[in-house]
Amino acid sequence: MADKTTARPGTRASRASHVQAARAKLLAAALPHVAFDGWTPRLMREAAAAAGIGHNEMRLAFPGGTLDLVDYFLADGDRRMEEALAKEDLAAMKVRQRITRAVRARIEADSPHREALRRAITLLALPTSGTHGPRALYRTVDAIWRAAGDTSTDFNFYTKRATLAGVYSAVTLRWLSDHSDGFADTWAFLDARIEDVMRFEKAKASVLGMVEKLPDPFALLGRLRYRE
Repeated sequence: MADKTTARPGTRASRASHVQAARAKLLAAALPHVAFDGWTPRLMREAAAAAGIGHNEMRLAFPGGTLDLVDYFLADGDRRMEEALAKEDLAAMKVRQRITRAVRARIEADSPHREALRRAITLLALPTSGTHGPRALYRTVDAIWRAAGDTSTDFNFYTKRATLAGVYSAVTLRWLSDHSDGFADTWAFLDARIEDVMRFEKAKASVLGMVEKLPDPFALLGRLRYRE
């Protein structure tokens, strides 16, 4: 009996698998040259040629051109971070340790391609990049929180990601300019920023606790009304 999990040629699953393989091959061919050539249409064409990918196949893999290639590069970093963290016992760590480890793992995922990341950030900062940058940043911080075991679905879901977006961005920029041994300055900076977040969360929880103990203003007004 044929293996039902194997995608048959011509099926949607087969085409998706083919496109995914083309994306991975094109990125692998492009990365060694990004540091010198940048993320450009020319780089894409030359990488496609080196990988044996035709023009039509290249356009199918990345219909948005260079920005799609950069987005795939960043998403691949998220994937490699998740793979690395899946091998660790994060559940045994405190929340602070989990987030610190996850942020560090995400940055370390780009260690072999530091200049490629620098050029990606520069490209995404341009007005012509539209919302690609913010969307990629959200995807990364969401992946970090999920890898750390976050299951929140309330308002905290958004505040956690917004706060971490600032921390991750600052630490990444520090890492890109860090020349200390083993990036010691970056990891110290990361520890300090996570400490700031923990203090903020503790203060926020304290304020929310005080608010919950206050009388309901609408109920209070109702009681006053009926006393008149």
